[in-house]
Amino acid sequence: MKKELIIFDLDGTLLNSIADLATATNYALATLGYPTHETAAYKFFVGNGINKLFERALPADKRNETEIKRVRSLFVPYYNEHNADLSTPYDGMTALLQQLQTAGYTLAIASNKYQEATTYLAKRYFPDIDFVAVLGQREGIPAKPDPQIIEEILQQTGVGRAGVVYVGDSCVDMETGRNAGVDTIGVTWGFRPQSELEMYKPACIAHSSTDIWEFISSRS
Repeated sequence: MKKELIIFDLDGTLLNSIADLATATNYALATLGYPTHETAAYKFFVGNGINKLFERALPADKRNETEIKRVRSLFVPYYNEHNADLSTPYDGMTALLQQLQTAGYTLAIASNKYQEATTYLAKRYFPDIDFVAVLGQREGIPAKPDPQIIEEILQQTGVGRAGVVYVGDSCVDMETGRNAGVDTIGVTWGFRPQSELEMYKPACIAHSSTDIWEFISSRS
């Protein structure tokens, strides 16, 4: 069994979830009488957890704790019911996870999506993958790019940093890997442009799932 640990971000990396995130946020905003946004705009709202998503989506003069909580109170129950309406795994990612698992790599998810939804979506879309950990945002745990979520997985698995790769689609992910002292792969099919990834000098820029496999397998 290989000891290498591959940790994946969820939204924008394994799963194209932007339409469901946009729909749920727009539902909450509209219910409260606020303007809504085009789906494409949400690619730049997400990445730092849902409270930051709501802050960015709210009008500038309404970005306060009270209004964020009001949006959240509407978003969460709606999203829990509709988070798989339009979401789908990115091309090749299910097969890549299966390939890595068969080859003996240890797999995990580290997301800024709240824990309930992270757990549900991982089980729904990747039921045959035995993730050693599926961690989302939880009360009292700082969101990425704080490295604590990575540290938890390292402690659980006992894998040294040299044997870890973190895969994500945004500057938040690249900074998380840097803060944790592990190699990163930036994927170009997610929510942020390639230029944003390149600023953080990841160990690999992946344009396809094959690129991820080739980089990881070459390390062994």
